Amino acid sequence: MLRALEIRDILIIDRLDLAFQPGLNVLTGETGAGKSILLDALGFVLGWRGRAELVRAGAAQGEVIAEFQLTPDHPARAVLEDAGLDAGAELILRRVNGTDGRKTAWVNDRRCSGEVLRRLSDTLVELHGQHDDRGLLNPRGHRALLDDYAGAVEERRAVRDAWAARTESRARLEAAEAALEEVRAEEDFLRFAVKELDDLAPGAEEEAALDAQRRRMQGAERIRADIARAHAALTDGAEAAMGDAGRWLDGVAQQGEGALDGAIAALDRAMVELGEAVGGVESCLDGLTFDQHALEETEERLFAIRALARKHNVAADALPALRDTLSGKLDALDRGADDLDNLRQAVAAADIAYDGAAEALSAVRRAAAERLDAAVSAELAPLKMERAVFRTEIATAPDGPEGRDAVTFTVATNPGAPSGPLNRIASGGELSRFLLALKVCLTERDSGVTMIFDEIDRGVGGATADAVGRRLAQLAAGGQVLVVTHSPQVAALGAHHWRVEKSVADEVTTSTVVALDPAAREAEIARMLAGDTVTDEARAAARALLAG
Repeated sequence: MLRALEIRDILIIDRLDLAFQPGLNVLTGETGAGKSILLDALGFVLGWRGRAELVRAGAAQGEVIAEFQLTPDHPARAVLEDAGLDAGAELILRRVNGTDGRKTAWVNDRRCSGEVLRRLSDTLVELHGQHDDRGLLNPRGHRALLDDYAGAVEERRAVRDAWAARTESRARLEAAEAALEEVRAEEDFLRFAVKELDDLAPGAEEEAALDAQRRRMQGAERIRADIARAHAALTDGAEAAMGDAGRWLDGVAQQGEGALDGAIAALDRAMVELGEAVGGVESCLDGLTFDQHALEETEERLFAIRALARKHNVAADALPALRDTLSGKLDALDRGADDLDNLRQAVAAADIAYDGAAEALSAVRRAAAERLDAAVSAELAPLKMERAVFRTEIATAPDGPEGRDAVTFTVATNPGAPSGPLNRIASGGELSRFLLALKVCLTERDSGVTMIFDEIDRGVGGATADAVGRRLAQLAAGGQVLVVTHSPQVAALGAHHWRVEKSVADEVTTSTVVALDPAAREAEIARMLAGDTVTDEARAAARALLAG
């Protein structure tokens, strides 16, 4: 509910503070007094697209602040949460327009974008009038309005879920078909490449091992001859000489009376060390012994692995993983037909589920359309449009998350006349009454939205205007309605009444809004009845209207 509206330096408004109330709030005044400016200012703070230049002449900037009261379950809370903004019992919107055209907005003292304001406005305010393209005159919203009237919450949820499941199943099928087609296009290559990899069967670290083995074999040819000569020198020369020396010393050791004991012990130790050296050299010679054919085989396999890696543009160690990947594609190709059959069956099941949910929702809509047509027809009679025919047309639309129905509210103003969209068939006054009748039927509970009717009573008077006013009061019961009106019958039924006035001082025109007490209200309604000259009869008629 709109609690307050503060306007500073907007068009011809200098400073204006308004405190609105629940129920039917009526704004009246002479033509050109500035009633439309109030709506311009409210639309500005709500982010609506309107006039480009709003700043009052001579002012540095224009500013509008709107305060709304939110119920605990108000839909604006979800918008605030999505935008990361705090949501309390009060919602304060503030927007500033500079003379350079720049616009800045705040929500509860937090900067926000115009898009957030517009999303909030959809949950806060409904504007209805002859030129309203955001509400009842917009066919794009008729289906949602019918669904709300039908209470089709569960049916709509079922359709959305079925649509999501169908979309997902079709996407999986399309992806599988595309992947299979891609694999089929390279089937010959895959089968050849996998066979080639299987035939070679490279190991993950085999390339490094083969390279090290090859280098050892190549090095062995260069050093084995020297090591063999060293072995011969140790075994044929040094070992024999040391053996001879040992025997000679042992033969004379006794005569040497211990003088040779140290030398003989050292020689024994040297023989042991010499034996270990010979054993090490022999072991090395054994390790360097290889078949030349083995070197050729090692080089041939090493070069084959490296060539295959270059062919597939991968590291040699990645060849086993590549083989698994390519083999997996072949497996997918081989089982692809079965997978596609399963996916097609899933799509068919999802189609059936969607068809059932969509048809159930369509049935609910058709039944609700009949009820709505009857309800609107009942409302049209008191509005002096008993010969008009309102019809909710439901046509087939492409499948979607909201079903397969296109909903349009149409009207034929006279029996036998062709029906068409509201804003194309009905005249100004007729259109206003159609909108009011439709809104009365569609609004069954307080949604927390402030409804604004801009001169919806244009072109009607007398009993018809009274019927319009009573229906506006009915809409306002338990909620809030703002109506800009020139009808005294409508104004008399308001719970709260403001008069918009325009004045000129020092060649400067300003507009203001005055809250009317009972006496002033009687005078205003008398003016609306009589014009410039208010007679006693007009005052008496005003009192009668106010008395109900």
